[in-house]
Amino acid sequence: MKHRWIKAFFLGLMLVSCSIHAQTKSSDDKKMEWFKNAKLGIMIHWGIYSVDGISESWSFFNNYINHENYMKQLNGFSASQYQPDQWADLIKNSGAQYTVITTKHHDGVALWNSKADKATTIPSHSLAKKDVLTPLISNLKKSGLKTGLYFSLPDWSHPYYDINTRTKKRYEIGSDPKRWKQFVNYYQTQLNELSSQYQPDLLWFDGDWEHTPEEWEASKTSDILKKYNPNIIINSRLSIPGDYDTPEQGIPVERPQSKYWELCYTMNDSWGYQTYDDRYKTSNMLIRTLTDVMSMGGNLLLNIGPKSDGTIPEKQVEILKDLGRWTSKNKEAIYGTDEGIPFENFKGKSSVSQSKKSVFLYLEEAKDFVKLYGVTNKPYAVKVVGDPGAKVGISFENKSTMTLDLSQIKFDKDVTTVELVFKDQPIFLKNFLADSYSLNDILESKKTKTAVYDLANLLYSGNNLLNNSGLTSDGQEMKIKKTAKTNSETLQWISKHAEALYETGKGLPEGHYSGMSALSSDKQTLYLFVEGTPTGPVALKGIKNNIARIRIAGEGSMIQHQTYNKLYWSDTPGVVYIDVPKDRLDKNMTVIAVLLDKPVELYREGVGAIENNL
Repeated sequence: MKHRWIKAFFLGLMLVSCSIHAQTKSSDDKKMEWFKNAKLGIMIHWGIYSVDGISESWSFFNNYINHENYMKQLNGFSASQYQPDQWADLIKNSGAQYTVITTKHHDGVALWNSKADKATTIPSHSLAKKDVLTPLISNLKKSGLKTGLYFSLPDWSHPYYDINTRTKKRYEIGSDPKRWKQFVNYYQTQLNELSSQYQPDLLWFDGDWEHTPEEWEASKTSDILKKYNPNIIINSRLSIPGDYDTPEQGIPVERPQSKYWELCYTMNDSWGYQTYDDRYKTSNMLIRTLTDVMSMGGNLLLNIGPKSDGTIPEKQVEILKDLGRWTSKNKEAIYGTDEGIPFENFKGKSSVSQSKKSVFLYLEEAKDFVKLYGVTNKPYAVKVVGDPGAKVGISFENKSTMTLDLSQIKFDKDVTTVELVFKDQPIFLKNFLADSYSLNDILESKKTKTAVYDLANLLYSGNNLLNNSGLTSDGQEMKIKKTAKTNSETLQWISKHAEALYETGKGLPEGHYSGMSALSSDKQTLYLFVEGTPTGPVALKGIKNNIARIRIAGEGSMIQHQTYNKLYWSDTPGVVYIDVPKDRLDKNMTVIAVLLDKPVELYREGVGAIENNL
């Protein structure tokens, strides 16, 4: 076999390799299998807060509106155009595999006909005068979607609950334990109702931070749910260990430690429908967020917020349909996949198939080639998912570096997926022999794009070939040694982008940018190497700094950026999206210079639940 010698070469290095292992399934693994394989879910925040288009529950808790006036929204919640069958179809066609609906938020208003003591419900107390939960659950189950129920542990409206608003408390539990016990009985009664009526697959708790596990009687609550469904999946917000973690809004930089996890994420800045929130992320951004989450082995739970009449805002419908286009095309590269290969082996997002014999590469730009490092065996097929006629060339160099030629394929407008199919489970070495090039090798390469890529990749790894080479800080009057074979186009690229190459060092660690990067010697300017033609804005995660300005290196154009999902009271940075005009892209590689307010500070902590919403 042509590449058998590659396996032999690395036989002694297998102990330091990343192998994609098959795992023996425990009973918990079997229970979680559908959830792990789902990858995409849709969350629905629907309640009386949609009448005035204000923050769900928090608006009265924070005293932005008093409780009495907040609850008057019951008189405007009509659900007059509510068509639950169309909701189910829209969600199903988006590619989602499960849905989580807010049965009751912190305001205590139940969507179903709860008979619990002193319950406030849509059927009994709203203009709608009907149970809006039952027909939706029925249609979701009919469509084959798994059913998740969001349930708020706190009930800031209920007379038995101790807390009313941020500044107002009804009583102290220690001085009135009987009243607190009445509340626990009330909320557990509601969970009995939901379990017996709807047989949910998943229970999505929220608000556990307000009390201890003992005060919530969390273990008893868990037992209640398991009585109805021994395999019910419970999230991590019951104040006792749950089945999976739920980081909220901030996309993790590193994979969360939990074996199973889900990012709950808004399309704009709001959970429930808010009249004036038009700050939607684009479909392109959200599809790329999905691939980001899949690369780390998680699920994306994307939120929608219907209006009080039961219609879903047009922009949200459009996004769900766009998601459906991409998920339908890329099914085999989504459902059942697991976290991808290490960033050191591929500078981008990826996942592996359930069989562990396929690797999926998610490409966010149209480009001529892709390189993978530390590859020990050659794939027997390389495909473009959703395009059976696509032709991808493959070549090996330097023993373990594999190059895919993509120059003849048609790229997706959002994310193109390339599948590498192996006969045996592939092994990607951790401590592989890095490509070894001299500056002269780079300069004499006939392919400028490849030369520039290799130069940037070495720089990203901390090996700046241009140190002490005769490069000047402005790229003028360079004294770089030339030969008769020196490629003048490569030299011109170096001269143009000298600021990103002169005395710069190793770039951002894995997770912050899906590509190669470098840092200036004072660590205050971040250089992003942008390959080919991006399908959307360039994304940066986990940068704590304020950004002073962003420009295109080598030609001076100032460009715009927007930050999404940065909560002003949270330390978790948002995602920075940088718009790169297509008419300013460099044909070999574009470099973006991001000037920070001080030396770079990175956020690599975990992302948790939101326990505050000032």
